[in-house]
Amino acid sequence: MSHKQARVPQADDAERVALTARKVSFSWEDTPLHWVPGDPFTTHTINVLHLLLPAGERWFVHVYRQVLPHITDERLREDVIGFIGQEATHSQAHDEVLPHLREQGLDPTPYTAQVDWLFEKLLGDRTLPPGRARRWWLMERVAIIAAIEHYTAFLGDWILNAEELDRRGADPTMLDLLRWHGAEEVEHRSVAFELFLHVDGDYRRRVRTWATAFGALMFLWQRGIRFFMANDPTQVAGKASVKDFYLRGRSGTLPATGEIVKSIPRYLARSYHPSQEGSTAQALAYLAVSPAARAAEAALDGGRGAA
Repeated sequence: MSHKQARVPQADDAERVALTARKVSFSWEDTPLHWVPGDPFTTHTINVLHLLLPAGERWFVHVYRQVLPHITDERLREDVIGFIGQEATHSQAHDEVLPHLREQGLDPTPYTAQVDWLFEKLLGDRTLPPGRARRWWLMERVAIIAAIEHYTAFLGDWILNAEELDRRGADPTMLDLLRWHGAEEVEHRSVAFELFLHVDGDYRRRVRTWATAFGALMFLWQRGIRFFMANDPTQVAGKASVKDFYLRGRSGTLPATGEIVKSIPRYLARSYHPSQEGSTAQALAYLAVSPAARAAEAALDGGRGAA
């Protein structure tokens, strides 16, 4: 049996949109330490995104710039360039939350140093001879990004529908950051997987790199939660547990454990395609009303008018 990816459904042309980076900005001075009121655990579980994503998305951009010469499909090339622009903006937006955390007594540097090491050293460029070895390492990283993007799209779809956070009075600026980012993850959810199929598509590699990506994400996320809970200046011996995560998932303030588990066989199915996940229409509908995205569009239109 061939180990190449079986023929899979492609994204419907009606679902395709031109990917552009929205130059958003956020003001954090009114955002409290526990931006989900009375729930440090939920707050810090989601806050881990601010620690993981800046380094991770810079790494995405670095790898994709290396793979651009291998793309022979012009439409896919345009999608990848749009993806690069969006990911670079995501990295910057989350990076700008870190000074706010420091001002509130949570210095994330010890944790972010570990994340930087993972992406820059363990998953970074290697001194390899040109040819097969160098291409192998590039394809491994392209496949890892496709697996990670499965989960960023999963989280993006979840946050767009996490109405319980609104009912709990979560900080509107933080919700807008998360939902703007989540909407763009849903918007470009097919790009990483289609790029992997285009340049490689080996099914064994897809399974192997999924295991690498999922294991690394789970490991880093639980370390991040424990780091935040232990260093939160308002918590005395703050702790985190799997039970805490499970219960928040049942209440709707975090993704449900069962839904995370069910996402695994979907990605590993030979028939998988990201267009089957989430809704482009819902993502675009949020981006049309997002305060940050609308402000970015207005600034862009003002610049065009001045020109």
